[in-house]
Amino acid sequence: MSFTDILRTAFFALRGNWMRSALTSLGVIIGIAAVIVMVSIGQGTQAEIDKMVSGLGSQRLDIGSAGGMGPGGARMAQGSRWSLNEGDVEAIRNEVPEVQYVAGSLRGGSQVVFAENNASTQWQGVQADWFAINDWQIVQGQGFDTPDYGGSSKPVILGETVRKTLFGDESGIGQSIRLGRVPFTVVGILGSKGQGGFGQDQDDIVVVPLETARRRLSTAQGMPPGAVQSIAVGVDDAKHLDAAQAAIEDLLRQRHKIQPGADDDFAVRNISQIVATRTATTNLMSKLLGAVAGICLIIGGIGIMNIMLVSVTERIREIGLRMAVGAGPRDVRLQFLAEAMLISLIGGIIGIGIGVVGALLVGKFGDLPVQLNAKVILLAATFSICTGLFFGYYPARKASLLDPIDALRSQ
Repeated sequence: MSFTDILRTAFFALRGNWMRSALTSLGVIIGIAAVIVMVSIGQGTQAEIDKMVSGLGSQRLDIGSAGGMGPGGARMAQGSRWSLNEGDVEAIRNEVPEVQYVAGSLRGGSQVVFAENNASTQWQGVQADWFAINDWQIVQGQGFDTPDYGGSSKPVILGETVRKTLFGDESGIGQSIRLGRVPFTVVGILGSKGQGGFGQDQDDIVVVPLETARRRLSTAQGMPPGAVQSIAVGVDDAKHLDAAQAAIEDLLRQRHKIQPGADDDFAVRNISQIVATRTATTNLMSKLLGAVAGICLIIGGIGIMNIMLVSVTERIREIGLRMAVGAGPRDVRLQFLAEAMLISLIGGIIGIGIGVVGALLVGKFGDLPVQLNAKVILLAATFSICTGLFFGYYPARKASLLDPIDALRSQ
């Protein structure tokens, strides 16, 4: 028999009991759809992690003040005690050779106003290296001049979201705005970054020099002279992050006179460790989701094997007749293999359609990131064909080994 004849015979055999064939393919449909949805979610999540890494920087450390002891002995939140200062910034710059950039900063929230337009936004008081560490580019106007960082001058650089809110289509360069009750002059506009890795609008920001923020904007009570809330560090190579972190921790313990065994009054956050933890969690979830999809495929394959064994038992006399008129064991084996593959392939095609639609719906209405590509669909189609071949082989082989005489005697 030719390959076309085998496919035609298999198709008519399945069409003769189409309801059973449809129910048999249901497991494959669910399995393939699950593979597409789960893999798409996994790839979308990984893309979000990559986006987060690019937004945070893969070669940086963040240092914040650890929580102090509040009234009644209650431990206060991180950043509630002013343990860091500009002296720490300079010490890190001068004494840790792996450090390429370092910048202290203050932050807060305020109302920004221009004419009748206003918005609630976050301000950052920064030192010069802050822009390089966070990969911010000035796309209009200019950055701060060196004298701006040492005095109480009032220039301001706006994020794109704030610029649009205040000035619409205009750049706003040279305009005077109020941040809280303090007038500032717009000298530059930051390039747009869009949504960050944690879902925040990175462009909703106003940047001022650190000393200006300390004198004009900060309302913190009891803030010591030269204090900063956090220190951002850019390392020359990602391979040096751990060494730089250890050196910075030793340096700050020495500067803050922390005794051995005592708690640090600061906390160093390694971005690469955060990313590694999130990546490991994502990989674990992907494996679990893949296992669920694999179980669905195995169940579908077992269903195919079961129905094909039943089909062989029901068609023993037909098999005997085929062999009696010249069909060999190979022809019989190929016929039943073709039936199993058709069930699996048709189920796979339907499953691919359902999986693609399901992934798009999850991406549109769910909170999970989804990334579809042709490789996922090709992988699903391959799984579908392999399922039919693997689980259809045993019934096909059993049918091909029947004795023609015994098969003709079967009722």
